[in-house]
Amino acid sequence: MIHPTALIDPSAHLADDVEVGPFCVIGPDVTIGAGSVIGPHVVIKGPTVLGARTRIFQFASVGEDCQDKKYAGEPTRLVLGDDNVIREGVTLHRGTVQDRGETTIGSRNLFMAYVHVGHDCVIGDECILANQVTLAGHVSLGNFAIIGGLSAIHQFCHFGEHAMAGGGAIITKDTPAFIMINGNPAQAHGLNATGLKRRGFDRDVIKALNEAYKLVYRQGLTVEQALDTMRERYAHDAVVRFAESIERSQRGIVR
Repeated sequence: MIHPTALIDPSAHLADDVEVGPFCVIGPDVTIGAGSVIGPHVVIKGPTVLGARTRIFQFASVGEDCQDKKYAGEPTRLVLGDDNVIREGVTLHRGTVQDRGETTIGSRNLFMAYVHVGHDCVIGDECILANQVTLAGHVSLGNFAIIGGLSAIHQFCHFGEHAMAGGGAIITKDTPAFIMINGNPAQAHGLNATGLKRRGFDRDVIKALNEAYKLVYRQGLTVEQALDTMRERYAHDAVVRFAESIERSQRGIVR
């Protein structure tokens, strides 16, 4: 199960059935859950926790020191949930003590080739990051977020649940939940209705979300006016979550 050319620190904790390919380097303070497969030429540095059934492809770098110049070797962490797929050349960095001290990634996410996740990011579940997506430090992604290839997200931005960014998007503001964005700089291009249908959202909920989207983006209202109208008209949980994703924005939302 472990190739003889792999270098594994004695303090690393690997479940009994973990597979490790040739020329891997797994350092101290690394924990790898059951059913995981680590491909050839992968480097994993701790403190890092990988959940069950993690799949890592060749040349990925997982749990490396962050690229923040303030980082001074503190024992920060990277923690992943279960069933994540990390493709070729992906880089996932640990946190910094200036923020959370931990980069946190949920479960069942797909990181396509050459994705970079910077320090202190928080990523939910069921996200897809296409080839060469770059997340700066302190970025957060909601559940079911989809980021198109070659896109980049500025530090401290939040990208909402079930939102989608087209390829090559440059995202410097917060993206509300459930919408589609694209461009440089990124702009809103409607509700992510197709994605919501695929995930089983009820037709009435999608209709309400579409109407709420138009209040923010098509009626010429201020954000505050749109939110007030939303509260008066809609009680759907999804609309409440859409409104909350706008209210908590610290950088302003993509318009």
